[in-house]
Amino acid sequence: MSDNAKAAVLAAFAADSLALGAHWIYDPEKIQADFGRIESPVSPGPDSFHKTKDKGNFTHYGDQMLVLLRSIAEQKAFVPADFSEKWRALFDNYDGYIDNATRKTLANYEKGAGPENAGSSSNDLAGAARIAPLIRLYPGDPEKLVQAARTQTAMTHNNEAVIDAAAFFARVLHAVLHGSAPAAAIENLAEDDEFAMSPISMYIGPGLKSASEQSADAIARFGPACEIDQALPGTIHLIARYEDNLKEALVQSVMAGGDSAARGTIAGMILGAHLGMKPVSGEWIENVNRIGEIRTLLDQITGL
Repeated sequence: MSDNAKAAVLAAFAADSLALGAHWIYDPEKIQADFGRIESPVSPGPDSFHKTKDKGNFTHYGDQMLVLLRSIAEQKAFVPADFSEKWRALFDNYDGYIDNATRKTLANYEKGAGPENAGSSSNDLAGAARIAPLIRLYPGDPEKLVQAARTQTAMTHNNEAVIDAAAFFARVLHAVLHGSAPAAAIENLAEDDEFAMSPISMYIGPGLKSASEQSADAIARFGPACEIDQALPGTIHLIARYEDNLKEALVQSVMAGGDSAARGTIAGMILGAHLGMKPVSGEWIENVNRIGEIRTLLDQITGL
C-alpha cells in the first residue's frame, strides 16, 4: 500500500504538470492544432494564463499542492497554521496566475481572518484537488484523512460542495488503496449517508454513467470549466472510463480542454492509488521539473 500511496501523489503532480501547457484553452480543436496530442509536459503559449511558466512546471494548483506536501514533510503532521503560513508566502511576488479564490482568500487574511475563516466562497473543484499529499500521512486512518481534506480545502474554498468533494475523493482514495476498484468505490460511497444529501450527490451518477462515452464528448456535455457542477462529473468520467489506464485518463483530460488541471489531478490521484508505481514512470513523469524534490519529501513522511 505504501507504494500505491506514493503513486497517488506522484500521479497527481504529474497530471497538473501535463495540464499546464493547454490549461484553460476551451477549444479542443485549438489544443490539437497548437500542440498535437499532449503526452508529456509542454510549454504554455504566449497568450496562456500561465505564460510565465516553463515546460514541466505546475499550474498554481500544483504549486499549492507542493506547499502542502512541504508542510506535511516538515511538520510530520498536517498543521493548518503552518500550511496557511507557507501558502500565503507562496503568493508573495508569485510569478504566475493568481485565481479569484486565491485573491479573495488573501484579501480576507489582510482583513484579519485566520486559516479557519479566510477561505473564499469559490465553487471551483480546484480547492479539493490539492489533497493527494495527505494520503502519505494518513494511509490507514480514513477519518483523519477526511478531516484534513475538509480543513485544507476550506482554507481557500469555504464552499459546502467543494469541501464535500474533498471528503468524497479522500474516502474514494482510501477505499482504492485498500483494494476497491475506483468506479465501485465511487458508486458505493455515493450512497453513504455522508454524501447522499450533499450538493455533490447529483453529479456523481452522471459521471459514472458516462464511462462508455468518448471523453471529449462527455466533458463537453458536462462542461469543461472550473465550477464543481461541471468539473466533478468530468473527473468521475475519467476515473470510470480509464480505470486501468492512468496516462490515457490524463491525456484525455488535457485534450478535452478547460480546467484539465483540477480534473486530472484528482483522476491521477485515484488511478495512481489503484495502479501503483508502474504507470507512474517514463518521460512524462521525469519531465516534471520538481519530481526529485517531491520524491524526497514523500520519503520524509511516515504514515500513521
